[in-house]
Amino acid sequence: MVISLNTPATEEALLVPYPAMLDVPHELVEHVSRLLYEHRLARNTRWRKLGCFKQALLTLVHLCKNETFSQLGAGFGISQATAWRYVDETLDVLASWAPGLHEALTGLGEGDHVIVDGTLIPTDRIRADEPYYSQKHRKHGMNVQVIAAPDGTPLWFSRATPGRTHDLTSARAHGIVQACLTRQILVLADRAYQGAGATFRTPYYHHREQPQHYQQCNRDHARLRAPGERTFAQLKSWRLLRRARCSTRRIGTIVQAVHTLLTCDYRG
Repeated sequence: MVISLNTPATEEALLVPYPAMLDVPHELVEHVSRLLYEHRLARNTRWRKLGCFKQALLTLVHLCKNETFSQLGAGFGISQATAWRYVDETLDVLASWAPGLHEALTGLGEGDHVIVDGTLIPTDRIRADEPYYSQKHRKHGMNVQVIAAPDGTPLWFSRATPGRTHDLTSARAHGIVQACLTRQILVLADRAYQGAGATFRTPYYHHREQPQHYQQCNRDHARLRAPGERTFAQLKSWRLLRRARCSTRRIGTIVQAVHTLLTCDYRG
């Protein structure tokens, strides 16, 4: 009997581990491993096949390289199910350290400004999954709202909503509009947020048909909002968030975990 090499029976046999380098600081891996160690102590966890450092490294490889759990398991000498459990646990630990909306805005008030924008986390959904299809981006995904500081530092990431959700609808649902209005924080946003409220500033429509000062206002607005694009660049630098293969319910947790990795003081 001839067995095809593509059958599930031989899938794991075809996975061969090999040495590779991960483009993250060694201190970051140690920081995540310390968080896992504290988590294990709190839960009084018994012996694990992978230590805290290896589990932290496993999760960072998954985020950076977007490898499947079969590939991760082969590389670290564990089963596919164990790799999934370890990654899932680490993401939950990291996400628990991400700040909430009101915590992120602490210390900000009248006279301060932030940058608000939305981004799409692409997924591998099919066209039949209509709620996840974004007409704007012409692809399936999940909408995530971002609040960034004037220098582009990420302050807060929202939970993920289906891709067809409009940015303004999503911002209102997450409480961003009300939170910024209560604190009288000036918000710089794009045209998708027009009508959000008194503290939101958006570009003028058809500015080229308006007087010169309208065009200058739009240029100044774009210049002040530009650092916010760094936040999206940092977020998408983790390859998993360029095309997520996981359940849409886990994308919010992944984004929160990445926020912790982007803002943690692992050199301290």
